[in-house]
Amino acid sequence: MEPKPMNQQNGQVCQICGDDVGLNPDGEPFVACNECAFPICRDCYEYERREGTQNCPQCKTRFKRLKGCARVPGDEEEDGVDDLENEFNWADKHDSQYVAESMLHAHMSYGRGADFDGVPQPFQPIPNVPLLTNGQMVDDIPPEQHALVPSFMGGGGKRIHPLPYADPNLPVQPRSMDPSKDLAAYGYGSVAWKERMESWKQKQERMHQTRNDGGGNDDGDDADLPLMDEARQPLSRKIPLPSSQINPYRMIIIIRLVVLGFFFHYRVMHPVPDAFALWLISVICEIWFAMSWILDQFPKWFPIERETYLDRLTLRFDKEGLPSLLAPVDFFVSTVDPMKEPPLVTANTVLSILAVDYPVDKVSCYVSDDGAAMLTFEALSETSEFAKKWVPFCKKYSIEPRAPEWYFQLKIDYLRDKVAPNFVRERRAMKREYEEFKVRINALVAKAQKVPEEGWTMQDGTPWPGNNVRDHPGMIQVFLGQSGGHDVEGNELPRLVYVSREKRPGYNHHKKAGAMNALVRVSAVLTNAPYMLNLDCDHYINNSKAIKEAMCFMMDPLLGKKVCYVQFPQRFDGIDRHDRYANRNVVFFDINMKGLDGIQGPIYVGTGCVFRRQALYGYDAPKTKKPPSRTCNCWPKWCICCCCFGNRKTKKKTKTSKPKFEKIKKLFKKKENQAPAYALGEIDEAAPGAENEKASIVNQQKLEKKFGQSSVFVASTLLEYGGILKSASPASLLKEAIHVIGCGYEDKTDWGKDIGWIYGSVTEDILTGFKMHCHGWRSIYCIPKRAAFKGSAPLNLSDRLHQVLRWALGSIEIFFSNHCPLWYGYGGGLKFLERFSYINSIVYPWTSIPLLAYCTLPAICLLTGKFITPELGNVASLWFMSLFICIFATGILEMRWSGVGIDDWWRNEQFWVIGGVSSHLFAVFQGLLKVIAGIDTSFTVTSKGGDDEEFSELYTFKWTTLLIPPTTLLLLNFIGVVAGVSNAINNGYESWGPLFGKLFFAFWVIVHLYPFLKGLVGRQNRTPTIVIVWSILLASIFSLLWVRIDPFLAKNDGPLLEECGLDCN
Repeated sequence: MEPKPMNQQNGQVCQICGDDVGLNPDGEPFVACNECAFPICRDCYEYERREGTQNCPQCKTRFKRLKGCARVPGDEEEDGVDDLENEFNWADKHDSQYVAESMLHAHMSYGRGADFDGVPQPFQPIPNVPLLTNGQMVDDIPPEQHALVPSFMGGGGKRIHPLPYADPNLPVQPRSMDPSKDLAAYGYGSVAWKERMESWKQKQERMHQTRNDGGGNDDGDDADLPLMDEARQPLSRKIPLPSSQINPYRMIIIIRLVVLGFFFHYRVMHPVPDAFALWLISVICEIWFAMSWILDQFPKWFPIERETYLDRLTLRFDKEGLPSLLAPVDFFVSTVDPMKEPPLVTANTVLSILAVDYPVDKVSCYVSDDGAAMLTFEALSETSEFAKKWVPFCKKYSIEPRAPEWYFQLKIDYLRDKVAPNFVRERRAMKREYEEFKVRINALVAKAQKVPEEGWTMQDGTPWPGNNVRDHPGMIQVFLGQSGGHDVEGNELPRLVYVSREKRPGYNHHKKAGAMNALVRVSAVLTNAPYMLNLDCDHYINNSKAIKEAMCFMMDPLLGKKVCYVQFPQRFDGIDRHDRYANRNVVFFDINMKGLDGIQGPIYVGTGCVFRRQALYGYDAPKTKKPPSRTCNCWPKWCICCCCFGNRKTKKKTKTSKPKFEKIKKLFKKKENQAPAYALGEIDEAAPGAENEKASIVNQQKLEKKFGQSSVFVASTLLEYGGILKSASPASLLKEAIHVIGCGYEDKTDWGKDIGWIYGSVTEDILTGFKMHCHGWRSIYCIPKRAAFKGSAPLNLSDRLHQVLRWALGSIEIFFSNHCPLWYGYGGGLKFLERFSYINSIVYPWTSIPLLAYCTLPAICLLTGKFITPELGNVASLWFMSLFICIFATGILEMRWSGVGIDDWWRNEQFWVIGGVSSHLFAVFQGLLKVIAGIDTSFTVTSKGGDDEEFSELYTFKWTTLLIPPTTLLLLNFIGVVAGVSNAINNGYESWGPLFGKLFFAFWVIVHLYPFLKGLVGRQNRTPTIVIVWSILLASIFSLLWVRIDPFLAKNDGPLLEECGLDCN
């Protein structure tokens, strides 16, 4: 059928796809909405009913089901014609293609005018296909009696916006309204129209996000996708790994499981009678290693990557020339001891925050000084003054990174890209300013080395309140705020607030977790940003757009509502090229975390994380309604009718469960300027509405019991999108902030149990993320092209082992706590594979016991001449070789899809053994002592700074008891190798065959402990450690060989005397 010209048709254009509305079989214009007759074509009408809001975009009246149309959820509530024959007749492929092409034509013509060089361009529609059904009206109101139906007469190729709107340039033909209808039915006088339109937009974007996430197929289903301009596109997308990389990886995992089954069948069924104890220990260790591998491997089954679109974020929320709509963010920086965490390091972190590429009125930086040190206070005062010069310089030239210490270490090529001369001059001047700033900070540090007998005094002569670290009041100082916080160019600076919580003897202050919860409450009272980012004092912002990267997930209308936090990987500066002790943790951050992101999200690692404030308050994640499922035409009609009949009965019974905090907020719906609630005694029971007001007060008291006795803070928890009470004065807010950091504020509340950072472990990060995932939230792993944050790591072997000891001890504490993932959180929102990862995070220290035993077995086998396996046959050799090949293949394929280098992978394997036989082992015993005997152990803060010489700390030897087990293992295996070789020399050729298996076993242990041996030997005479080791080993072997060949026996040239065998007596 040839398409009719535009002027020969009904003259109405669909306001969604831009195509002709079309006619029904009676030759009349197709009318989708019988209330306002808003022009929509048949395809868009069916699409809106099936996938959209099911409402007319103009008057918001629900579309009635026309005869011949498929039934959708909600139609059962209508009284109308029951058309069972066409109830499930979805549009076929040709109709879908027609809608897709119509949308594509409208999208390609976006932004084009109606005329070209003054000549009207006729609209060329895509050829129509016959309508499948007759669109009959279901009420008796003729079309001319409906209200305000725009005519849109005339042709032209002007692009119609994807959102319905009336073009003011086109004439609108007024029509009379139905007197029986309310004005709100036509969209007039209704205050909810904007929310409905936003809901409609989000549903359209959700479908587009489904396509980007790989949920749709590639067989032409794009016809169901909405048409969206750039400002309405999703802010991020999920990138699944190519099937050519992930499918072989999954196949080799399955093969490895099968091989493990046959391997253990052989090991269990073939014991070694003459070495039964060694065989039993080895089998138990190998079974434990297999279980540990399963816990670590399967959470990596669905690895993904993500991509953000900062340009779309800017277009939607941060347009130039308009007030920014980006959400405010509160930054948290925690520090304890300025002697171990240098103030200059903390100052660089704070400066990088103040210079971040984000609207200044949306940024607030809170520094927690849990040591109440005057040195930190004065250093922060100097930092606020230097920031007035540093921040405008960073933003003027868009420099990266914005931590001056690391920026000025960069080697700048002034001739590259034709660097402007004024930039060179200003950079040199700024470097001089920074050097003077460093001199002032170092002078403060030198002054703080000797504490006066009477304690520190402030500039006004009053004693410093924090002279007693364990007994001092709470302190808050606003260095940069709304008044007076301007740089040298007169521009406003972000807020900078110093916080030191109150400490008194007899209270448990819960270390870092307690300090972070104090910052949560202080920030809620003073700024109450809906999002928070926490950083360690030695982690500076390396990418000034990192916060916007996180906002692409948090503020995404489709994905953001269920995101509790966005975790960034940890990257480090100042690590030697070989990364001897696996400080970078590349395998964990680039393999394990990507795998978790494909399940429910990465675990929280303690720093570099952007939180949703509502998620930290212990609320459940919002529940999402599942979209209506499509019904396949290939099923028999009787089957479809039965299924539909069953659904109609169940749908009426089901109720949409609302999030917990939504219910609470309905009970406490307050405006920002509302006065505080009255006490129960002040309510007149005879007054109207007294019962409701009383119930509201009772619920408020429940909230105060949960969050603490602060009405201002409780009110702030009900504001999902942040903001503070406008009626409150800054002085009253500051007084309330002092109150919420009191040491007794958390007594008899849910802080540390269900709210904020969770108490009970020195690794509070694992517990905090675990609780949020149990509430149904998901997290996001964001890896920008430029690293978001960078920090420092301990270079010295002893410091590194103590750091790992603290992490392992925290896992042991969680294992014995009520929040252990083995038994906590079932029936909540935690996914099965996500639970695997949390179980692995608390079980891994226990692997140290079988690992220590397994590393001792080679030496025992070499010294005793026995082995853990019998003589291998052909089939047994096949299973052993297959297992080794699967282990290597798994590692190679992991490195392939993750991009991790073989050096990083091998260092990780080595330090797994080193940490397992030292730090993890001590953590197990310390955890058992704490649980059984109540002996609490404290950890030492890892040193954050080194000497001036590069990597000088790497070669410093510091003795610690953690070095004893690996040193013992090395000595035992060296002695075993020497003894085994000497025994083979003495026994002849036949003993060399069994020796090779034992030597391979021993060398496996020695090679894995080699970095430890290198750190043990130290720098000293700069002779490579491997040379020393092999020299000792070979010297011992050749010495024994020479003894065998030419033993030290006295030579006698006389006759050889033999016993005759006769008894002379």
